[in-house]
Parts: sequence; structure tokens; C-alpha cells
Amino acid sequence: MSKRILLNCDMGESFGAWRMGDDALAMPLVDQANLACGFHAGDPLTMQRTVALAVQHGVSIGAHPAYPDLSGFGRRHLACSPAEVEALVLYQLGALDAFCRAAGTQVAYVKPHGALYNDLVRDDALLEAVLRACAAYRPGLPLMVLALADNGRERRLAEAAGVPLLFEAFADRAYLSDGQLAPRRLAGAVHREPQRILDQALAIARGESFPDIDGKPLRLVADSLCVHGDNPESLAVLRRLRGLLDAS
Repeated sequence: MSKRILLNCDMGESFGAWRMGDDALAMPLVDQANLACGFHAGDPLTMQRTVALAVQHGVSIGAHPAYPDLSGFGRRHLACSPAEVEALVLYQLGALDAFCRAAGTQVAYVKPHGALYNDLVRDDALLEAVLRACAAYRPGLPLMVLALADNGRERRLAEAAGVPLLFEAFADRAYLSDGQLAPRRLAGAVHREPQRILDQALAIARGESFPDIDGKPLRLVADSLCVHGDNPESLAVLRRLRGLLDAS
């Protein structure tokens, strides 16, 4: 590998009495933690505790803002205007950064969640709104976006906004031919087999091609790999992947 690829995981997604994921076990295995900010998951105490856990393990903290959709876990597409999206991203970013600053650190990047993340791939106005929020909050604050077969559009809009980009790929999701994530409604959209997840992750890390959902070769250039850590099986995969990447 020409450069070390980072591992990231969505965390802090518990809410009240509802528990999601095992952050305490996943946190030591990753480089970046994308923390829910209260709109799709997370509450103030969960945010505070997860920030402290990330600081304890030296993990970079990313804000994981979403549409205001607690009951749908942020996976429903809401008809928010660009102005609303800019405001809701700033609101969530500020909330999480308050806990970061109290813990002696700060938000290192922004990674939108769920439906908002996917909408940025298709809607220039929404992507520009999130870029404006990043630029307004702190100059140089990076935005994490989906690594596609061609990210020329994202690079052009980010350069105009003066926002650095981080490109993300997924070890446990199937892809369409253009690099977009296969919709979850499709069979096989989420990989369950540990070896398939590992094979796809290592191919991306090495800059090699891997099969898309139709079996055709796809190659992505990414800075960070997302692996979900919300069950014992995925945690085992995350441990194996951490070891393989560290040994490469």
C-alpha cells in the first residue's frame, strides 16, 4: 500500500434506554469515530461518554450529523431545503464540539449520516450546503464523502468552498458500478460473510479492484474504510482487519 488507509466506525448511536453497538470494544480498533449528534441517534450523556472514550484511546472524532429522524434512524430522505441542511449540520456540529472542547479536544472532521450522506452524492445544492457549514464552523474542517469511481464533482465543489475532503469506502457494503452504495432494499446490499468483508477491505486498501453487486470489477481510491461494529461478528471482523492492515 502506498499510504496507510484509516479505519472508521459509526459510534455513539445509543439513545436513552436503547443501546446500539459496543463502542467500548470497537473504539480501540479504529482510527476515526463518527459520533452521532442527537438527530438520528445519540443523547447528551451518550455523546459525552463516547467523546471521553475516543479521547482515552487517541481516536480522531468526527461529527456524524443527520436529518432530524430519530424514529427512522436517519435513513429516511426528508425534504429539507439547502438552508435547513446547512443550519442542522451547524447545530449538530456545535453540540458535539461542546463535549469535545470540554474534554480537551475538538471535532476533526464531518461525516454526514444515512440518507443525508447519500443525498449529497446526487444533489449539488445539498452538498454545497454541507460544505458551507464546514467552512463557516472552522476553516480547514474536512468533510468525509463517499469515494466514487469518479469524484470530480465532489472535488470541484469542495475546492470552490475551500473545504478539504476525506474519501470513504465501505468494507461491508455492496456497490453499484459507479461507486454508489447499493440501496439497502436490494438483496446482498450488506455483506454478512466475514471473509468477503475482509477481501473487499484489503482490495480497497491496496488500490485493487473488487466485485460490485453485479460481479463487475470496481476500483476506489479512499482515505478511510468504514466497518460497522454493532454485533459480535462484525467486531471479530474489525479485529482481524485491524491486524491485517497493521501488518501490511
